[in-house]
Amino acid sequence: MSFYRKLKVKIKYFLDRNRKQIDFRNQFLSFKSLDINKKIPCAEEDIRPYLDDNSKETKFDAHYIYHPAWAARIVKDINPQKHVDISSTLHFCSILSAFVAVDFYDYRPAILNLNNLNSNRGDLMNLDFEDNSIDSISCMHTIEHIGLGRYGDTLDPDGDIKALQELKRVCARSGNLLIVVPVGKPKIVFNAHRIYDPNFIVDFMDGFQLKEFALVTDTNQFITNAQLDLGAKQSYGCGCFWFIKK
Repeated sequence: MSFYRKLKVKIKYFLDRNRKQIDFRNQFLSFKSLDINKKIPCAEEDIRPYLDDNSKETKFDAHYIYHPAWAARIVKDINPQKHVDISSTLHFCSILSAFVAVDFYDYRPAILNLNNLNSNRGDLMNLDFEDNSIDSISCMHTIEHIGLGRYGDTLDPDGDIKALQELKRVCARSGNLLIVVPVGKPKIVFNAHRIYDPNFIVDFMDGFQLKEFALVTDTNQFITNAQLDLGAKQSYGCGCFWFIKK
């Protein structure tokens, strides 16, 4: 993007923000004039402007809406006695625990108080499980962070590979493993995340069958049974892999 184009974008953002602030101020004054009964205090010192929610459609993060929904449907169909989740979004394990027992592990343990859900500390590069011991396990939008130090973990350029090896090790024979990572042109966006060619993930998972590949595209389309090569064409897609251990 050229300097002048960047400048144009910044000016447009500034003007749009200024307009929204004026609209908010006028809206607040209008509300005050309408609030004759004053049942609940509405003081200026208590205002908290949300300037970007007045949209024609509800905005959402497609990665974090679709991939937990995709995984929850699979776990429901599998119907395991217990599911183990490693460091995925807390929304997933907490909702999943409504219909299946869940053991959740994270490098930074989450203090959760829900029945049917156990939350513990776990290091994805050194999982405290026996080989071939877990029938149903997930690790979603997590592997790409391992070894980059973002969450206080040790810097390790091979952290993601070690994490994948551990997941392969602990998954039981005929067990189900759900992995979600960003897909597209491979690169490291330090210290945020890595992006992978989906073909690399499949090739690395020797000893596993790819049962399903789902994809959230750059345009926020959710595609089940997507082509791996389509995932590789994305800039920052969300690749959802359902593996079964042979």
